[in-house]
Amino acid sequence: MRILVLGAGGTGGYFGGRLAEAGIDTTFLVRPERARTLDDKGLVIRSPFGDAHLRVKHVTADTVGDAGSFDLVLLSCKAYDLHSAIEAIDPAVGDGTAILPILNGLAHYPSLDRRFGPDRIIGGMCVISAGKGPDGEIVHYGNGASITFGERDGGTHGGRCDAIAATLASARIDHTHAEDIHRDLWAKFTFLATLAGATCLFRGSVGDIIATDDGRLLVERMYEECLGVARACGHPVPDKARSFAWKTLTQEGSPLTASMLRDLESGQRIEGDHIVGDMLRRARDADVPAPLLQVALTHLQAYEARKARGGL
Repeated sequence: MRILVLGAGGTGGYFGGRLAEAGIDTTFLVRPERARTLDDKGLVIRSPFGDAHLRVKHVTADTVGDAGSFDLVLLSCKAYDLHSAIEAIDPAVGDGTAILPILNGLAHYPSLDRRFGPDRIIGGMCVISAGKGPDGEIVHYGNGASITFGERDGGTHGGRCDAIAATLASARIDHTHAEDIHRDLWAKFTFLATLAGATCLFRGSVGDIIATDDGRLLVERMYEECLGVARACGHPVPDKARSFAWKTLTQEGSPLTASMLRDLESGQRIEGDHIVGDMLRRARDADVPAPLLQVALTHLQAYEARKARGGL
C-alpha cells in the first residue's frame, strides 16, 4: 500500500511516522518550510510509546504530481486548511485512491464528496494529543493514539478497509474498523463540540469549570444540546459512549481542555465554525434549541473578529 500523508504536524507526523517506521511506503505532502526541516533534521517523534528519528520521503504541492497516484491519502489537516488541502492532494488521487480524513467534526465530508466523489471518501477520526515542538519534532503528549475508520455506506469497496486495518496493525497503530462509522463520528462530534464550546467559553479546564457553582449544570446542558442534535439527525449516541463522555466532561480536578482553547490562547486560528458552528447549524435545521451553543459560537466568532482586525 502506497500512502500519502497530508501534513507532518502533530497528527500526520505521528501516524505517518509510525507507518514509515514500520517500513510501509509512506510519503508526506508538506509545505516547503517543513520540507526543509525534514531534509535537515528528519522526522523526530517523542512519545511514551517510543521515540523515533526517521528519514522520510516527502513532496510539496509543486512536486506531488511527479510521485504518481497513491492507494491511500491520510488527510490530517486543520479544517481551515481544507480547501488548500483538497487542491494539494488532487494530483495524487488516481482511479483506485481512497481518502481517509481524520479531521475533527463532520463538515468536511460534503466538500470532499463534491471534489472526489463519495465512493472515494472513507469515514474516519483519530484520538491523539500531539503537536510540534520548538525544533519541529513531534511531541506526543498522552498515552492514547488511535484511528477509527469505516465505510460510510456500509459496503466493502473491495475490502479496502480490511487492507487499511492490516497496514495499521503492521505499524502497531491502535485502530478500530468500525461497522457503523457514523455512530462513532457522532459520538466524538457531540463530545468535542461540548468540550471545545465549554473550555473556550469559560477559558478553563474541565476541572476549573466543574469547580464553579454552576459549571457542571452548564456543561450538562451543553452536552444535552449536542446529544439532541445527534438524535434529531438519526444518529443517537450509544449509552456506553455517552457515559464515558459525561464522566470525562465532569471529572473533578481534570486538566483536560480542547486543543481549540490552546490555539485560542496562543492567538492562533481555530476550528470554531467547523466544530461548534456546524453543530449549531444542525441544531437549527432540526429545530433543536441550543442556547449554550449559541453563546459559545458567539464567543468564538468575537475572538476571530478581534484577531482579524489585529486586536490580538
